[in-house]
Amino acid sequence: MKVSIVQQPPVYLKLEKSLERAVELVAQSAKQGCEMVVFPETWLPGYPTFVWRLSPGAGMGKTDELFALSLANSVDLSKNGLALLQEAAKEHGVVIVIGYQEVDGSLSGSTLFNSCAIIDADGKLVNNHRKLMPTNPERMVWGFGDGSGLNVVETAVGRVGALICWENFMPLARFALYAQNIDIYVAPTWDSGETWLSTMQHIAREGGCWVIGCATALEAKDIPKDIPYREELFPNNDEWVNPGDAVVYKPFGGIAAGPMHQEKGLLIAEIDVSAARASRRKFDVSGHYARPDVFTLNVNRQKQTPVTFS
Repeated sequence: MKVSIVQQPPVYLKLEKSLERAVELVAQSAKQGCEMVVFPETWLPGYPTFVWRLSPGAGMGKTDELFALSLANSVDLSKNGLALLQEAAKEHGVVIVIGYQEVDGSLSGSTLFNSCAIIDADGKLVNNHRKLMPTNPERMVWGFGDGSGLNVVETAVGRVGALICWENFMPLARFALYAQNIDIYVAPTWDSGETWLSTMQHIAREGGCWVIGCATALEAKDIPKDIPYREELFPNNDEWVNPGDAVVYKPFGGIAAGPMHQEKGLLIAEIDVSAARASRRKFDVSGHYARPDVFTLNVNRQKQTPVTFS
């Protein structure tokens, strides 16, 4: 099975144009024989990197303005916000995993979530996971997810699960996925570099699964000119805001493809899904290597809501 990892930027903070670009990238991947397409963290409509570049005090008003723009370009599932990608998945017969910024239009209509959707090859949305713990200044723009999306789901290419960025440093969150017979573990992220890559390798070994890590390859020149405070946020037009570092690791470790550093395009890898389960003969963290008489994990997958109407 061939998988395509997208290392192209979206049209930053412009949802409709980014969706159109995503559909084009899915089509390109399908033409090259790929059965699965993976996009990075909050690829729709672009990671709010401004929260790391504006001070919490002096930059609060600017953060508010950029948040409003980001909110206006977020995906609302209650309005079928991923319909174009679901149609593309069905048209091309591919599984899509995509990181996106979600607004819950059915509740406050204002709180944003860092989410990851898994769309099966028939176009059905089979899982939606909201990042459990936004990292540091991310908490200025994102709410907290719950355990309802901590699922490994059966797809046309095998059993797929995903954790977002630094959730992958959470041992219990990883274990929750390992315990669901995972074949392909996807880690959409904004992180990059040697420390992140070593984490991906560790997870491949620990979980005995294929691991796909991907961040958005983004240069300052990719940021549209009309984004507020662009010159302040990205004064060096030649800056690599994020180098990408898309990578695929084999079950039990070893690079299968990548890392793709400071380069835009599609990283395509060929993987044998059955190799994941076979690799766990040596070490199965949630199977024969577990000690349930000593350690157990309870996962609350009930969807949380601040209000119930009766």
